[in-house]
Amino acid sequence: MEQITFRNSRDLRLVGNLYSSNSKSIIIMCHGFMSNKYSKGRFEKLAIAFNKCGFDALAFDFSGCGESDNDSLTIEKEVDDLKSAISYVISKGYEKIALYGYSLGTLICLKSYIPQITTMVLLGALTGPMEYNWDEFFTQEQMKELKENGFITEYISGGTREKIIIDRKIIEGFELINQKELLGRIKCPTLLIHGDGDEEESLLYERSKVAINMLSADSRIEVINESNHSFLDHFDMVVKLSTDWLKKYL
Repeated sequence: MEQITFRNSRDLRLVGNLYSSNSKSIIIMCHGFMSNKYSKGRFEKLAIAFNKCGFDALAFDFSGCGESDNDSLTIEKEVDDLKSAISYVISKGYEKIALYGYSLGTLICLKSYIPQITTMVLLGALTGPMEYNWDEFFTQEQMKELKENGFITEYISGGTREKIIIDRKIIEGFELINQKELLGRIKCPTLLIHGDGDEEESLLYERSKVAINMLSADSRIEVINESNHSFLDHFDMVVKLSTDWLKKYL
């Protein structure tokens, strides 16, 4: 694994891990909300498996996350970050590009699609509007901060970053997804992976059952029984479904 850096359109430095197998095909990996390029170990396991299949993989920190430069989090900024990652790998001579997203990262993949993308794998896919009770995720003090200042400060212990600044726009963005507009421009085969082990995954799956009819005919949904939104207890199945798909379509 080699650590690399590149810049987004806002001239912020983004930090990534490039897992190389000397391939001309690469999978760009997009982490979830407030996470980082390791995604609690998920992306390392996937990247190693992708290398064994003969693919390179790039997992990177969105701006304001992990080791990348400071910024507040919005969906639009993360889309810009991913588009910058796509431009970076194209500049390095990669001939085939796949996108791999987890949770919020799946929405960023969908919003960043361009014709050069060969295929996508979306784990815990966010394909339509979702309403969350944010009081379950943040403290009363943080919700007061959101109301008064338009952002939430999330302090982090034990990592490379001290805090994350969560813009109101990203909180609101979960509910503002126009599914038809989002999916109508996606032309590549897309794999949606879900679980049925918790309420969040069940709700996401319901949206994806509508979404699959808006995607290409060779797109597919796979459901991992009893898996919750983390997928950590069923990750071997995630790896198998993901690698089988990419060997076929990338």
